[in-house]
Amino acid sequence: MSRLLEVKDLEVSFQTYGGEVQAVRGVNFHLNKGETLAIVGESGSGKSVTSQTIMRLIPMPPGQIKNGEILFDGIDLAKKTDKEMEQIRGKDIGMIFQDPMTSLNPTMKVGAQISEVLIKHSKMSKAQAKERAVELLTLVGIPFPEQRVNQYPHEFSGGMRQRVVIAMALASNPKLLIADEPTTALDVTIQAQILELMKEIQQKMDTSIIFITHDLGVVANVADRVAVMYAGQIVEMGTTDEVFYNPQHPYTWGLLASMPSLESDEKEELAAIPGTPPDLTNPPKGDAFAARNPYAMKIDFEQEPPMFKVSETHYAKTWLLHPDAPKVEPPASVQRRMRQVKNAYEKPVLASKDGE
Repeated sequence: MSRLLEVKDLEVSFQTYGGEVQAVRGVNFHLNKGETLAIVGESGSGKSVTSQTIMRLIPMPPGQIKNGEILFDGIDLAKKTDKEMEQIRGKDIGMIFQDPMTSLNPTMKVGAQISEVLIKHSKMSKAQAKERAVELLTLVGIPFPEQRVNQYPHEFSGGMRQRVVIAMALASNPKLLIADEPTTALDVTIQAQILELMKEIQQKMDTSIIFITHDLGVVANVADRVAVMYAGQIVEMGTTDEVFYNPQHPYTWGLLASMPSLESDEKEELAAIPGTPPDLTNPPKGDAFAARNPYAMKIDFEQEPPMFKVSETHYAKTWLLHPDAPKVEPPASVQRRMRQVKNAYEKPVLASKDGE
C-alpha cells in the first residue's frame, strides 16, 4: 500500500514567558492512501499541534518547527512557504475543526461558503460552484439541500453545521482530510452519525483521514490504525484491533479503563489515570509517563524507552516490553473494558439521520 503522508522525527516548540514548551518531541508516523489513522491522547499530549503543523497552521512565532520532515506525496511541507501552503490547504488537504461555529462565517449563506472554496481551488464559475455545493450537502446527508444552500449557519443545528464543515473540507476532493476533535462539541447521538458519515465518505471517495481525539471509544469502529500520544510523543501504535485488544503501554491501559461503557455495572467507578501530564517546558528524564505509571521501574526514571516491536504493525514505547522486565498483565478493569468494547463494536451501528 502506497504512503500518502510520512512524518519523520517531528519536533515543534513554542516560546512562552515561562520558557520553551516542547509540544511535539520526535514524532514518527505514516498514513497510507485510503486509510484512516486515529491519533488519541489526553489534552496537551500534542495531537492538535501535530495536525496543525502538517497543515502549517501553527503561528510562527511563537511556534517553531525545530526538526523533522512532513512528506506529503513526496513533498516536504515543512519547507513550504506560507504562499505555497495556500495552494495546498483546502485543495489537497482539508481540515475539520472541533467547533463548526468557529469554522463558518455567520454572515454568509452556507452555499456561498462552500462555493468560495470551489471557485478558488477548482476554478469553477459561480453557477457551477453552487450546483456542486448542493451535491456536497446531499453527500453529507443534509435534507432539502436546494433550500438549505441559501440558509445561514444559525439556521442549522450543531450536527448539521458540522456536516456543512465536512462538505466544505471535501469540496476540492482532497487527498487528505484531517479531523481535529470533530465530534467533541456534539451530543452522543449526533456524534455517532457524524462518525458513520466520515466512514462512508472515506469509502466512497478513498480519502485518507487523520482523526484526532481524546476519546479512544469514538475511533474503535472508524480507524484502521491508532497512534497513542502522551507528552508530545507517540507511545503506542498499531492496528485498531491490536491497540484495543492487545494494548501494551500502561498509558493505553489507562485510556481504555477510563472509557465509559453501557455494559458497565452501575456500582463500577469509572477509572481515572492518576496525576497530571508533565510540564513540557522541562520534560522529565526517562519515560515521561513514569510518575503516573503504577508499574514503573527504576529504569523508567532514568532512561527513555525505545519503541519496542510487538508485531509487524504494532509498536510500544515502554520498558515493560524489554526481555528482562517483569511480566505485567493489564489490570482486570482494562481487560473487562476490552471485552466490552469488542462486544459493542462487533454489533452493527444503527443511527438514523438527524433531520433537524
